[in-house]
Amino acid sequence: MTTQSMEFGPALKVHIGENGVAEVIFGPAGAMPCADAQTHADLAGLWRRLDQNPAVRAILVRSEGKGFCAGGTMDLVDELLSEEEGRLRVMREARELVQGMIDCEVPIVSAINGAAVGAGAAVGLLADVSVAGHGAKIIDGHTKLGVAAGDHAAVIWPLLCGMARAKYYLLTSHTLSGIEAERIGLVSLSVPDADVDMKAREVAELLARSSRTAVAFTKRSLNHWLRMAWPAFEHSLALEILGFAGRDAKEGLAALKEKRKPYF
Repeated sequence: MTTQSMEFGPALKVHIGENGVAEVIFGPAGAMPCADAQTHADLAGLWRRLDQNPAVRAILVRSEGKGFCAGGTMDLVDELLSEEEGRLRVMREARELVQGMIDCEVPIVSAINGAAVGAGAAVGLLADVSVAGHGAKIIDGHTKLGVAAGDHAAVIWPLLCGMARAKYYLLTSHTLSGIEAERIGLVSLSVPDADVDMKAREVAELLARSSRTAVAFTKRSLNHWLRMAWPAFEHSLALEILGFAGRDAKEGLAALKEKRKPYF
Protein backbone atom coordinates (compact mmCIF):
# COMPACT_ATOMS: atom_id res chain seq x y z
CA MET A 1 0.00 0.00 0.00
CA THR A 2 1.06 3.60 -0.60
CA THR A 3 1.38 5.81 2.45
CA GLN A 4 2.42 9.02 0.68
CA SER A 5 2.35 10.43 -2.84
CA MET A 6 4.20 13.34 -4.41
CA GLU A 7 2.76 14.50 -7.73
CA PHE A 8 4.92 16.49 -10.12
CA GLY A 9 2.88 16.11 -13.31
CA PRO A 10 2.59 13.44 -16.01
CA ALA A 11 6.36 13.10 -16.49
CA LEU A 12 7.31 12.36 -12.87
CA LYS A 13 5.60 11.07 -9.75
CA VAL A 14 6.64 9.55 -6.43
CA HIS A 15 4.88 6.95 -4.31
CA ILE A 16 6.22 6.07 -0.85
CA GLY A 17 5.17 2.62 0.32
CA GLU A 18 4.67 1.27 3.82
CA ASN A 19 7.78 -0.86 3.23
CA GLY A 20 9.90 2.31 3.16
CA VAL A 21 10.57 2.21 -0.58
CA ALA A 22 9.96 5.48 -2.42
CA GLU A 23 9.22 4.75 -6.09
CA VAL A 24 10.26 7.58 -8.40
CA ILE A 25 8.38 6.92 -11.64
CA PHE A 26 9.08 8.42 -15.07
CA GLY A 27 6.12 8.69 -17.41
CA PRO A 28 3.67 9.05 -18.94
CA ALA A 29 2.60 5.45 -19.42
CA GLY A 30 2.67 4.29 -23.02
CA ALA A 31 4.96 7.09 -24.21
CA MET A 32 8.69 7.82 -24.12
CA PRO A 33 9.51 9.70 -20.90
CA CYS A 34 11.46 12.93 -21.41
CA ALA A 35 12.57 15.75 -19.13
CA ASP A 36 10.99 19.10 -19.88
CA ALA A 37 12.03 22.23 -17.96
CA GLN A 38 9.72 21.48 -15.03
CA THR A 39 10.77 17.83 -14.76
CA HIS A 40 14.45 18.80 -14.88
CA ALA A 41 13.87 21.24 -12.01
CA ASP A 42 11.88 18.63 -10.06
CA LEU A 43 14.67 16.07 -10.42
CA ALA A 44 17.20 18.56 -9.11
CA GLY A 45 15.47 18.98 -5.75
CA LEU A 46 13.91 15.55 -5.39
CA TRP A 47 16.77 13.65 -3.73
CA ARG A 48 17.15 16.00 -0.79
CA ARG A 49 13.42 15.89 -0.12
CA LEU A 50 13.40 12.10 -0.09
CA ASP A 51 16.57 11.92 2.00
CA GLN A 52 14.97 14.12 4.64
CA ASN A 53 11.75 12.09 4.76
CA PRO A 54 11.92 9.65 7.73
CA ALA A 55 9.48 7.28 6.00
CA VAL A 56 11.94 6.65 3.15
CA ARG A 57 14.50 3.88 3.63
CA ALA A 58 15.30 3.16 -0.05
CA ILE A 59 14.53 4.75 -3.43
CA LEU A 60 13.54 2.86 -6.57
CA VAL A 61 13.68 4.81 -9.84
CA ARG A 62 11.70 3.18 -12.63
CA SER A 63 9.60 4.04 -15.67
CA GLU A 64 6.08 3.24 -16.72
CA GLY A 65 6.79 4.47 -20.23
CA LYS A 66 8.28 2.91 -23.37
CA GLY A 67 11.80 3.58 -22.11
CA PHE A 68 13.54 4.78 -18.95
CA CYS A 69 14.03 8.46 -19.89
CA ALA A 70 15.18 9.93 -23.21
CA GLY A 71 16.68 13.07 -21.68
CA GLY A 72 15.73 16.67 -22.32
CA THR A 73 12.85 17.64 -24.59
CA MET A 74 13.39 19.58 -27.82
CA ASP A 75 11.88 22.65 -26.14
CA LEU A 76 14.40 22.44 -23.30
CA VAL A 77 17.31 22.14 -25.74
CA ASP A 78 15.91 25.07 -27.76
CA GLU A 79 15.94 27.15 -24.57
CA LEU A 80 19.54 26.17 -23.89
CA LEU A 81 20.51 27.30 -27.37
CA SER A 82 18.73 30.63 -27.25
CA GLU A 83 18.72 31.93 -23.67
CA GLU A 84 21.61 32.60 -21.31
CA GLU A 85 19.19 32.60 -18.39
CA GLY A 86 18.02 29.12 -19.35
CA ARG A 87 21.57 27.83 -19.68
CA LEU A 88 22.51 29.11 -16.23
CA ARG A 89 19.35 27.64 -14.68
CA VAL A 90 19.92 24.23 -16.23
CA MET A 91 23.57 24.26 -15.16
CA ARG A 92 22.52 24.92 -11.57
CA GLU A 93 19.86 22.19 -11.70
CA ALA A 94 22.24 19.65 -13.24
CA ARG A 95 24.73 20.33 -10.47
CA GLU A 96 22.01 19.93 -7.83
CA LEU A 97 20.80 16.67 -9.39
CA VAL A 98 24.25 15.05 -9.38
CA GLN A 99 25.19 16.34 -5.94
CA GLY A 100 21.76 15.40 -4.60
CA MET A 101 22.12 11.78 -5.69
CA ILE A 102 25.67 11.53 -4.36
CA ASP A 103 24.86 13.11 -1.00
CA CYS A 104 21.52 11.32 -0.51
CA GLU A 105 22.20 8.82 2.27
CA VAL A 106 19.19 6.69 1.34
CA PRO A 107 20.24 3.97 -1.15
CA ILE A 108 19.01 4.50 -4.72
CA VAL A 109 18.21 1.64 -7.10
CA SER A 110 17.45 2.20 -10.79
CA ALA A 111 15.44 -0.08 -13.10
CA ILE A 112 16.64 0.84 -16.60
CA ASN A 113 14.24 -0.35 -19.27
CA GLY A 114 14.72 0.71 -22.89
CA ALA A 115 16.33 4.05 -23.70
CA ALA A 116 18.29 5.94 -21.05
CA VAL A 117 19.75 9.10 -22.56
CA GLY A 118 21.12 12.37 -21.18
CA ALA A 119 19.46 13.12 -17.85
CA GLY A 120 17.91 9.65 -17.96
CA ALA A 121 21.35 8.06 -18.20
CA ALA A 122 22.58 10.33 -15.39
CA VAL A 123 19.85 9.21 -12.99
CA GLY A 124 20.13 5.57 -14.01
CA LEU A 125 23.90 5.36 -13.63
CA LEU A 126 24.29 7.55 -10.54
CA ALA A 127 22.02 5.14 -8.65
CA ASP A 128 23.86 3.07 -6.06
CA VAL A 129 22.59 -0.14 -7.67
CA SER A 130 21.63 -0.05 -11.36
CA VAL A 131 19.60 -2.87 -12.91
CA ALA A 132 19.37 -2.73 -16.71
CA GLY A 133 17.32 -4.86 -19.05
CA HIS A 134 19.25 -6.86 -21.63
CA GLY A 135 17.64 -4.69 -24.31
CA ALA A 136 18.28 -1.36 -22.59
CA LYS A 137 19.85 1.35 -24.75
CA ILE A 138 22.20 3.51 -22.70
CA ILE A 139 23.77 6.48 -24.42
CA ASP A 140 25.30 9.67 -23.10
CA GLY A 141 24.70 11.41 -26.44
CA HIS A 142 26.18 14.82 -25.70
CA THR A 143 28.90 14.80 -28.35
CA LYS A 144 26.33 13.71 -30.93
CA LEU A 145 24.43 16.90 -30.10
CA GLY A 146 27.61 18.97 -30.36
CA VAL A 147 28.32 19.67 -26.67
CA ALA A 148 30.65 18.22 -24.04
CA ALA A 149 29.60 15.20 -21.99
CA GLY A 150 29.07 17.18 -18.83
CA ASP A 151 25.99 16.42 -16.78
CA HIS A 152 27.32 13.37 -14.92
CA ALA A 153 29.75 11.43 -17.08
CA ALA A 154 33.09 12.85 -15.92
CA VAL A 155 32.32 12.12 -12.28
CA ILE A 156 31.32 8.46 -12.63
CA TRP A 157 31.97 6.75 -15.98
CA PRO A 158 35.76 6.36 -15.52
CA LEU A 159 35.18 4.86 -12.05
CA LEU A 160 32.53 2.45 -13.30
CA CYS A 161 34.04 1.15 -16.53
CA GLY A 162 37.60 2.54 -16.67
CA MET A 163 39.04 5.50 -18.53
CA ALA A 164 39.61 3.73 -21.85
CA ARG A 165 36.01 2.57 -22.21
CA ALA A 166 34.65 5.81 -20.78
CA LYS A 167 36.50 7.80 -23.42
CA TYR A 168 35.36 5.47 -26.20
CA TYR A 169 31.65 5.66 -25.38
CA LEU A 170 31.58 9.32 -24.34
CA LEU A 171 33.57 10.56 -27.34
CA THR A 172 31.63 8.48 -29.89
CA SER A 173 28.16 8.60 -28.27
CA HIS A 174 27.77 4.92 -29.15
CA THR A 175 24.87 3.06 -27.58
CA LEU A 176 25.38 0.31 -25.00
CA SER A 177 22.94 -2.54 -24.46
CA GLY A 178 22.22 -3.63 -20.92
CA ILE A 179 24.30 -6.75 -21.51
CA GLU A 180 27.31 -4.74 -22.70
CA ALA A 181 26.89 -2.22 -19.89
CA GLU A 182 27.07 -5.02 -17.32
CA ARG A 183 30.05 -6.61 -19.07
CA ILE A 184 32.14 -3.45 -18.80
CA GLY A 185 30.92 -2.56 -15.30
CA LEU A 186 28.78 0.46 -16.21
CA VAL A 187 25.72 -1.05 -14.48
CA SER A 188 25.43 -3.35 -11.49
CA LEU A 189 23.23 -6.03 -13.06
CA SER A 190 21.61 -6.89 -16.38
CA VAL A 191 18.52 -9.10 -16.46
CA PRO A 192 15.89 -10.05 -19.05
CA ASP A 193 13.75 -7.03 -19.93
CA ALA A 194 10.63 -8.51 -18.38
CA ASP A 195 12.41 -8.88 -15.02
CA VAL A 196 13.91 -5.40 -14.65
CA ASP A 197 11.31 -3.86 -12.33
CA MET A 198 10.95 -7.04 -10.28
CA LYS A 199 14.70 -7.40 -9.70
CA ALA A 200 15.22 -3.71 -8.93
CA ARG A 201 12.29 -3.72 -6.49
CA GLU A 202 13.72 -6.82 -4.81
CA VAL A 203 17.03 -5.02 -4.26
CA ALA A 204 15.31 -1.85 -3.03
CA GLU A 205 13.19 -3.80 -0.55
CA LEU A 206 16.25 -5.65 0.73
CA LEU A 207 18.05 -2.35 1.32
CA ALA A 208 14.95 -0.88 2.99
CA ARG A 209 15.00 -3.76 5.50
CA SER A 210 18.72 -3.34 6.18
CA SER A 211 20.33 -1.28 8.93
CA ARG A 212 19.66 2.34 7.98
CA THR A 213 22.92 3.58 9.48
CA ALA A 214 25.07 0.75 8.10
CA VAL A 215 23.80 1.34 4.55
CA ALA A 216 24.00 5.13 4.83
CA PHE A 217 27.52 5.13 6.26
CA THR A 218 28.75 2.65 3.64
CA LYS A 219 27.29 4.75 0.83
CA ARG A 220 28.73 7.94 2.33
CA SER A 221 32.19 6.38 2.52
CA LEU A 222 32.16 4.93 -1.00
CA ASN A 223 30.89 8.15 -2.54
CA HIS A 224 34.06 9.97 -1.47
CA TRP A 225 35.53 8.45 -4.65
CA LEU A 226 32.95 10.48 -6.59
CA ARG A 227 33.59 13.58 -4.50
CA MET A 228 37.29 13.39 -5.39
CA ALA A 229 36.23 13.67 -9.04
CA TRP A 230 34.04 16.72 -8.37
CA PRO A 231 36.42 19.29 -9.94
CA ALA A 232 36.31 17.29 -13.20
CA PHE A 233 32.51 17.29 -13.05
CA GLU A 234 32.29 21.04 -12.43
CA HIS A 235 34.62 21.71 -15.35
CA SER A 236 32.80 19.37 -17.72
CA LEU A 237 29.40 20.82 -16.81
CA ALA A 238 30.61 24.37 -17.45
CA LEU A 239 32.02 23.33 -20.83
CA GLU A 240 28.78 21.57 -21.75
CA ILE A 241 26.73 24.68 -20.98
CA LEU A 242 29.25 26.84 -22.89
CA GLY A 243 28.80 24.52 -25.86
CA PHE A 244 25.07 25.23 -26.01
CA ALA A 245 25.95 28.82 -26.95
CA GLY A 246 27.94 27.62 -29.97
CA ARG A 247 27.10 26.75 -33.56
CA ASP A 248 27.80 23.02 -33.23
CA ALA A 249 24.91 22.60 -30.78
CA LYS A 250 22.58 24.40 -33.19
CA GLU A 251 23.61 22.04 -35.97
CA GLY A 252 23.28 19.05 -33.67
CA LEU A 253 19.71 19.95 -32.75
CA ALA A 254 18.80 20.68 -36.37
CA ALA A 255 20.13 17.27 -37.39
CA LEU A 256 18.14 15.62 -34.61
CA LYS A 257 14.92 17.35 -35.70
CA GLU A 258 15.54 16.53 -39.37
CA LYS A 259 16.60 12.95 -38.57
CA ARG A 260 19.93 13.22 -40.36
CA LYS A 261 23.62 13.14 -39.54
CA PRO A 262 25.05 16.41 -38.20
CA TYR A 263 27.68 18.30 -40.18
CA PHE A 264 29.99 19.92 -37.64
